Amino acid sequence: QVQLVESGGGSVQVGGSLALTCKASGTIFGWTMGWYRQAPGKQRELVASIVPGGGTNYGDAVKGRFTISRDDVKGTGYLQMNSRKAEDTAIYYCNVHWRGEEYWGQGTQVTVSL
Repeated sequence: QVQLVESGGGSVQVGGSLALTCKASGTIFGWTMGWYRQAPGKQRELVASIVPGGGTNYGDAVKGRFTISRDDVKGTGYLQMNSRKAEDTAIYYCNVHWRGEEYWGQGTQVTVSL
């Protein structure tokens, strides 16, 4: 079983930057890692994902503003968020999956204010 712990959430003003970290309880070699978010009253949506080879995929709402990366040795994933918008306010969740196994972190709140 893999445990994930997110950190780095908080408040930021519109246009500002914030970085999230997801620390796994073990290595993440071979796992796809993703960041998802859920705003109040909305469904959880994909923010970004990164496969073991480094290929990335981004949700349309964050393309060009967010960057996902990973360090397999450290068992850690990162999400750099720039040019924040008010609609980026949500709980952000880390996710890893591999061959039918899937794990989620507890989530971290990110609030973007004017």
